[in-house]
Amino acid sequence: MPVFTFTGKTAAGEKVSGDRVAENKQVLQAQLRRERITPSAIKEKGKEIALPTIGSGKVPTKDIAIFFRQFSVMIDAGLPLVQCLEILAANQENMTFQKCLTGVRTTVEGGATLANAMRAYPKIFDDL
Repeated sequence: MPVFTFTGKTAAGEKVSGDRVAENKQVLQAQLRRERITPSAIKEKGKEIALPTIGSGKVPTKDIAIFFRQFSVMIDAGLPLVQCLEILAANQENMTFQKCLTGVRTTVEGGATLANAMRAYPKIFDDL
C-alpha cells in the first residue's frame, strides 16, 4: 500500500503532520477525520520530484528549444527514448536542466509516460 504524507489541524486547532499507510487518499482522509483531524494537504510519498536548487534554477527557452530539436532528431533516427534522454542530459551545460532531464529519464525508466515525467517539472515544461 502507498505511504502518504499529510498536514492538518486537530479539533483544538493544533497543527499536525505525519506519514500514514492507506489504500488511497480518500481512505486516509476518512481515517484522519475519524481522529478529528482536518487535513489541509495529503500527498503520496515518493511521487514528487523536486527540482534541484543549483545555480539560478532557470532554464533558458533557447536551451529547451535546442533540446526538443535534438530529441526529435534522435527519436526519428530510431534511438530508444531513455537513451535519448541520457545522452541529452549528459551533454547539457545548464546544471538545472541536466538534473531535470536525469529526473525525467529516471521516471520514464520507472514506467511513467514521458508526458507524466515532464509534468513533474512545470517550471521547465509547460502543458503544451
